Amino acid sequence: MENEASQEQKRSWFERLSDLLIREPKDREQLIMVLRDAEERDILSPEMLTMLESTLRVSEMQVREVMLPKSQMITISKESTLAEFMPIVIESGHSRFPVVDTATDEVVGILLAKDLLKIKKEQEIIDLLRPAVFVPESKRLDVLLREFRISRNHMAIVIDEYGHISGLVTIEDVLEEIVGEIEDEYDVDEKDNIKPHHDGSYIVKASTSIEDFNKYFHVKLSDEEFDTIGGLILKALGHLPKRGEVLTLNHFHFKVLHSDKRRVYLLEVKKSLT
Repeated sequence: MENEASQEQKRSWFERLSDLLIREPKDREQLIMVLRDAEERDILSPEMLTMLESTLRVSEMQVREVMLPKSQMITISKESTLAEFMPIVIESGHSRFPVVDTATDEVVGILLAKDLLKIKKEQEIIDLLRPAVFVPESKRLDVLLREFRISRNHMAIVIDEYGHISGLVTIEDVLEEIVGEIEDEYDVDEKDNIKPHHDGSYIVKASTSIEDFNKYFHVKLSDEEFDTIGGLILKALGHLPKRGEVLTLNHFHFKVLHSDKRRVYLLEVKKSLT
């Protein structure tokens, strides 16, 4: 009788699980339960589960949660000459730049760095511009991602409810919410924490220990309060910085290249001349 009861209990549990897996989930919570159960049974890898959960989270997020604020945007004035805006393009390392009419503070188009390869001396910047795409702060990220894919745009200017510019968002910003940080030409190899750049700057992982930073640059930054260079930057700024924020500390210029709502990942470092 005990064996029959035990078998009945196992069968009942199996039937309940099978019923949950076979029928369509009624809500998001049930769907997540199904996915996590699949991961426990090695049907999904932990990485795939994380990505699927992130995808579900993105469908509830809005542009305002991932956009780069207007105050941190790197823009080019419509009235700029080639000699004036070329250093901005080179120093930032970005591939797309909003071009602004300084008289109206409006974005009049997007300049692609690759288009500068075919610029002629007599041409004005306005001749090279691509149309700018504008999206509201409230747009859902999954909808924006679909629009990016269809239109083949990689950047959109974010506007508030009054039609004023409040920031910008890129396809990378959305994808990083799903797959995590995306490496680019500024990233360093896993085995290296500090990478010299051709312009005299250095790309430094925020997780680099202060001890290693000191050895590399032959300096003596204090490691009494923090172990990493990222922790030192957080302390000096007094808040979690966003991409593009800058700081001068102990004869070094620091610029945040990559960060999210939880931590800083990558820094650009230049030695101060003063």
